[in-house]
Amino acid sequence: MGKFRWAYIGCGSIAEKTARDITKGNHCIISVYSRNYEKAVAFAEKYNACAFKTAEEAILCKNVDAVYIATPHTSHVEYSIAALKNHKPVLCEKPIGINIADVDRIINCARENETYFCEAMWTWFSDVALTVKDWIKSGKIGDVEEIKINYSFPGILKPKNSRVLLPETAGGALLDIGIYPITYCYNLFGYPDEIICKGTVRNGIDISEKITLRFGKTICKFSISLTSAREDCIIKGTKGKISLPLFHMASKATLKNAEGKKAFSGKTDYLTEFTRVAEEIRAGKIQSDYIPFASTQNCMKIMDECRRQMNLKYPCE
Repeated sequence: MGKFRWAYIGCGSIAEKTARDITKGNHCIISVYSRNYEKAVAFAEKYNACAFKTAEEAILCKNVDAVYIATPHTSHVEYSIAALKNHKPVLCEKPIGINIADVDRIINCARENETYFCEAMWTWFSDVALTVKDWIKSGKIGDVEEIKINYSFPGILKPKNSRVLLPETAGGALLDIGIYPITYCYNLFGYPDEIICKGTVRNGIDISEKITLRFGKTICKFSISLTSAREDCIIKGTKGKISLPLFHMASKATLKNAEGKKAFSGKTDYLTEFTRVAEEIRAGKIQSDYIPFASTQNCMKIMDECRRQMNLKYPCE
């Protein structure tokens, strides 16, 4: 089977990272769009693609198999719907919108047009995360009592016009990095019975949060921040524990229980994510087995509730 052909909407840092990774495998980029046409041309030349002055032209470029959207959060709905209405499958960077209304619009459009759509949450395409889920579901650590996740990066040091720091582009810690621990625990336990969020809001964005999710007797505690650099995850059960130094992009997970210590190594990379998405599209699926529509919808509902508790709204809402 020939290479899977992508239209790229957006040419920023995440687009560069994914492009470098996927073109090492059975993928190619054939069309590119950016609001900055000169940037699109430079990106297209690097990957032997064609640059276009409108997103629609890039989406409708001949032989495009699917569309990858890597623009700021606030434009995901526009580009996703444009592709889906033209029956082009979509892989869209997380979060796919800024609230549940955005998410529902996209997913309803995918259903109506019977066209594949998936949130680009690379963590859950990784065999490391899938192995951790299997360990938990098969009782390797007994009943899970507590999960503690710390995840922060010094986003506050980025230029003031960075999308991460601007209310106009729905910047802040929650949507950019908080989505990872929320999605991680949702995919393990489903929708929480209780959501508690205490955060710091400054200049129209959330700088940090402490979030607690309760799933019956299981408690998940997260600490997320844009002011430091830290990442770790510990999952404690009645019969053992699982540790992941870098949970959102893990290359290793360690299991300790009465049988001893066991490690699993693997990759969390864009090539695996894009390849598994391409396989699902070629199989005729409408939604992903890795990131189903319900996962995307319910994780956004959790983030909406966190923002409600912080009294945080974006200018575009």
